Amino acid sequence: MINILQKTGQITLNFLQKTGRAVLFLIHILSGLKQLILRPQLLLREIYSVGVLSLLIIAFSGLFVGMVLSLLGYITLVDFGAEGTLGVWVSLSLVRELAPVLTALLFSGRAGSALTAEIGLMKATEQLASMEMMAVDPVKRIISPRLIAGIISLPILTVIFMAIGIYSGFLIGSVWLGVDEGSFWSQMQAKVDFQHDVLNGLIKSFIFGIVVTWIAVFEGYDATPTAAGVSEATTRSVVYSALAILALDFVLTSIMFGI
Repeated sequence: MINILQKTGQITLNFLQKTGRAVLFLIHILSGLKQLILRPQLLLREIYSVGVLSLLIIAFSGLFVGMVLSLLGYITLVDFGAEGTLGVWVSLSLVRELAPVLTALLFSGRAGSALTAEIGLMKATEQLASMEMMAVDPVKRIISPRLIAGIISLPILTVIFMAIGIYSGFLIGSVWLGVDEGSFWSQMQAKVDFQHDVLNGLIKSFIFGIVVTWIAVFEGYDATPTAAGVSEATTRSVVYSALAILALDFVLTSIMFGI
């Protein structure tokens, strides 16, 4: 029993210690925003790396998710004679829930893991230490642009996921399954509210962008400077990001919809 309590206490202390380091790390990152204003090319390069290069997987995922949603929705709704509401089914599912969550999960798997591995490798090869010796703060020079790029890129990728998913749902529902085109779009326009649905989805994606990118850059910077250490940090980054996304999704949904 004593051993169990000791292990539990040690795990708790380690968690609190790491959380404290992560918060101080975030504050240090935010202090480097002035440098980004003076050197915007750093930010643009990272936006291309984490955002533009993630566009293909986001687009394909949105395409097939919208198709599956439309197909399953039609199969369910046609039994009740409500296939005309298919547009509402597809749009609300994507805008409120699936687009922010799936985009964040895909982003963490593609861009987040890449950020962790890149920063961890720079630490392992002593590039960060070399910058410190040259009086260059690696957090402000290397980490800050990556964090801000992730925060900017994820909401944009989420909007793209929404748009492609809704249109692919329309193609399956109206073009293939024969749902009336006017009914599909008119029901969607009548039931989907910009502030209550679309804006809440974008707020989710913005918060996910902060958390996912923060976890990714911190795990890379905090990694043990060995090949095994970088590998473990990359794994932790993806796992912690996924857990954080799903937990935050529940909390944000309950707050946004007043439950």
